[in-house]
Amino acid sequence: MAQPQQPAGEPSRAPWRRLGAISAEGFASGAPNTGLGEVLPIWLATHGVPLELIGLLPLAGLPYAIKVLWAPLLDRWPIPWPDRRRGWIALLQLLLGLSIASLALLRPSTDPRTLAAIGLVALLVAVLSATQDIVIDAYRTDLLPQQERGAGAAANSLGFRGGTLILGSGALLIAGGAGYPLAFAAAGGLMLLMIPCTLAAPSLPPLAQPVGSLRQAVVGPVREFLARTGGRRGLQILALVLLYRLPDGLLAPMGGPFLVAEGLSEGQIGLLKSALGVLATMLGVVLGGVLFGRLGMNRSLWLFGIAGAAGNLAYWLVARGGVASLPMVAGAVLLENLSSGLVGTAFVALLMSLCNPRFSATQYALLSGVYAVSSKVLAAPSGLLVTLLGWEHFFLISAAAAVPAFLLMVLVTPWGEDQARGAYAGE
Repeated sequence: MAQPQQPAGEPSRAPWRRLGAISAEGFASGAPNTGLGEVLPIWLATHGVPLELIGLLPLAGLPYAIKVLWAPLLDRWPIPWPDRRRGWIALLQLLLGLSIASLALLRPSTDPRTLAAIGLVALLVAVLSATQDIVIDAYRTDLLPQQERGAGAAANSLGFRGGTLILGSGALLIAGGAGYPLAFAAAGGLMLLMIPCTLAAPSLPPLAQPVGSLRQAVVGPVREFLARTGGRRGLQILALVLLYRLPDGLLAPMGGPFLVAEGLSEGQIGLLKSALGVLATMLGVVLGGVLFGRLGMNRSLWLFGIAGAAGNLAYWLVARGGVASLPMVAGAVLLENLSSGLVGTAFVALLMSLCNPRFSATQYALLSGVYAVSSKVLAAPSGLLVTLLGWEHFFLISAAAAVPAFLLMVLVTPWGEDQARGAYAGE
């Protein structure tokens, strides 16, 4: 895959246009990925579905963990219009909008058939969303010159969190006033509105050497990654990608039900997440982009990882205090979203640094799929942990889950070095 190049005579505003497109596609990625993932547990909890079953909901997101299996197909058979990446993106956004809107036809209950139908729709959305992520990640890596990737990571994180919070909180606000069917219809419509943004985004130049066979698309990325990192270092890198955001993965499916357990209404939860949460996330992403440029890759990963664990500890303090006041809950939501903005910026930059641009689609899909195992599979027992241990001990354990990643960072991203060991350093 060729290095991103700036066309001759491109106007000076082109970097901002590229970053704007990256932010918009990050929004389109975050809305069905994490935004819908925040709405579904609250939807089920308010209809009396047991926590043990809600905790299994992340298993419907398994496609995020295995999307690398079909990533080479998107490299091998691109849709040529408007270019090899945006053709797929636009088609997937159309299908996602229709699938999300179909949830308006379902109503949660303890009936196994109803729960199975909800699970199947959630699985379909996850397949489409994971496939969209493959192409968006490749588009971002192909589009951005090397000097813009730090800012691009911040723009992607800002857009992703914006999509998460606007779809998630917006749907909850609509649900609180008009019911969940209208909320899901509006969420589907939001995805359809992303199609014109995709069609207006900057074009990619044609590849000088397109992928000529499926074998080349499958074998080449793995062979290059192993040759660059070595077997032992490669396993350490994959383990770090798996565990770095595990505290986030554990908190995500239980954060909403915890607010429900604290007595907050859908409207209050939506206001906290849409107003306070969006502002905190914007601040975290902007601050993360600024600090990342000054601290470098490795120090950012260390400091932002500590901030992420502190977000989980804020929920522990709320649970430990018994009946929490609204300001206490708001403070926890504030710190959680601020730290998520920081962590997301550093993590995206890390994944991009580990990809050879020739194989960005499949390599990025491999790395983000490894991360999805953490957020979807390792997080699955979260509801059971709450049932067995209670909210207070659950949040404490979720914060302590950051420790294995810090131990790996000693080996892969030492404090005194600028880049991860095994990162792509150019030809």
